[in-house]
Amino acid sequence: MAERTLSRVVPGVETSDGAGVRLRRSLGTGQAGRLDPFLLLDEFGTDNPDDYIAGFPPHPHRGFETVTYMLNGHMRHEDHMGSVGELTEGGVQWMTAGRGVIHSEMPQQREGRMRGFQLWINLPAAEKMKPAAYRDLPAAQIPEADVPGGRVKVIAGEIPLEGRRVTGPIHGLSTEPLFVDVELGAEHLLECPVPAGHNAFIYVYEGSVTVGRGADSRELPPRSAGILGDGDAVAVESVGDMARFILLAGRPIGEPVAQCGPFVMNTREEIEQAIADYRSGALVDYGDS
Repeated sequence: MAERTLSRVVPGVETSDGAGVRLRRSLGTGQAGRLDPFLLLDEFGTDNPDDYIAGFPPHPHRGFETVTYMLNGHMRHEDHMGSVGELTEGGVQWMTAGRGVIHSEMPQQREGRMRGFQLWINLPAAEKMKPAAYRDLPAAQIPEADVPGGRVKVIAGEIPLEGRRVTGPIHGLSTEPLFVDVELGAEHLLECPVPAGHNAFIYVYEGSVTVGRGADSRELPPRSAGILGDGDAVAVESVGDMARFILLAGRPIGEPVAQCGPFVMNTREEIEQAIADYRSGALVDYGDS
């Protein structure tokens, strides 16, 4: 078994999006911040309603998938297809923008903690113009497995843990995403298989961890994305107190990326068409007539 090591750290940078929601962006801070097929990772987390109350009013997407994972709080998803989803603690929204979607994510609380992640996953050229789709996954549909000193939630993909294979509700996609949320007690280690050849990273949102063992061990500070080298497994150990992190991996697409805000295509011409389609109303009607 070839263990992955920590090859690069992308610190989270404070910014805002939507109608002024404060967040921390690691992947997605410029082209060098991408990790094929992953385009962006935002962490949002605050007890101050002024930092989230304006939410994400209706806005478009084309050419990729958005994944929202709620740790705390309540947001409502609505889109042009008529989908409505209640994003509550531990739940996930998995949306394939495909050829076009207009949606909103708005807070359903006036106070208290709002915390979670939004991840953007690219689509290959052959799938960028497929019909939009939406899945609402409440916490009860996301399997958990106990591991020594902690627990693992599997949102996407499949991994062997403690003698059994744990399969998340999202699987069968062309990028073969693995998305797990891990909690480890103090000074505990988790060895997790990761498909060789897939790009992978870890984001620590509570505590800190070391990645690798022995001379290859390196500490990953909190609120940073740790890009992993290749291999078929990764060893992660909590440093000091309990640590929580997400581990993501995906099959790289290997195609050119052209992006303008919420549109991600392969060429500048396709981006210009997406903008024109949005302005004309054809973004969400494309191919439906």
